[in-house]
Parts: sequence; C-alpha cells; structure tokens
Amino acid sequence: MNEVKVLNKGEKFAHATVGSLLGFEGKQFVKDATGATSCEISFGTLPTGAAVPFFHTHKANEENYIILSSEGKFQVNDEVFNVAEGSVIRVATNCDRNLKCTSAEPMTYICIQAKEGSLGGYTMTDAEITERENLL
Repeated sequence: MNEVKVLNKGEKFAHATVGSLLGFEGKQFVKDATGATSCEISFGTLPTGAAVPFFHTHKANEENYIILSSEGKFQVNDEVFNVAEGSVIRVATNCDRNLKCTSAEPMTYICIQAKEGSLGGYTMTDAEITERENLL
C-alpha cells in the first residue's frame, strides 16, 4: 500500500504525495497529511474483477468519484451504469454506492467527499485576480 508523504508545508498550504499512481494499490486518505478542513480526498485502486467490499452511504457528505484509469460499473441504490477513464460521478447523501473494475487493467480513482450543499462560492465567484511577482 502506498503511504502519504508530506513534502512541504507552510502556514497557508500543504504539499503531500501518494507517489506514482502507476502501480498504486489500495486506498489512501490524504486529509490528515494536507490538513484539509473542507473535504476528504482519497486515492483508490481496484484489481480486475474486484469491487469495493461493501456498499456504503453518507449522512452529511456527498462524494465525487473521478475515474483515472480503466473501466467498470458503478451502482447507486438499484441503478447500475458503466464508467471509464475520465468519468466523474457525484453521489448524494443517503443512498448506497459501490464500484467494480471490469477491465483487464486495475482501476485507479480519486474520491472527494465534502458536506452536501456547502459550496457557497466557486471559480470566479470566489476568486479574485491578484498582482504578485511570478517566481515560477
């Protein structure tokens, strides 16, 4: 299983890694390593033919799954649909969900969990263009 490593941290940021996603195995949560206060992010993999070993639901948090590689099936309550690299699936609170890899290659995905209905501002409604010397 990969381990989260904190690479550097400042007063206003944290930089962590789970390492290369090529060959990544298992499930790894990163909230504690980054000190996140608004969401939980996890990286996960499923071997060929494997599913998450349980259905689950959340009371307050929605989940957003981003499929990074491979193909599979996703189930929300009694609805089943195909997913593949590039798929983004939002699952609301109070419903069961599960994911299965159906392709010959392992599936790698990211899951972002945050309180449902909490997004107040986003993109340019929450952003402000600033002036700063570019040190990149």
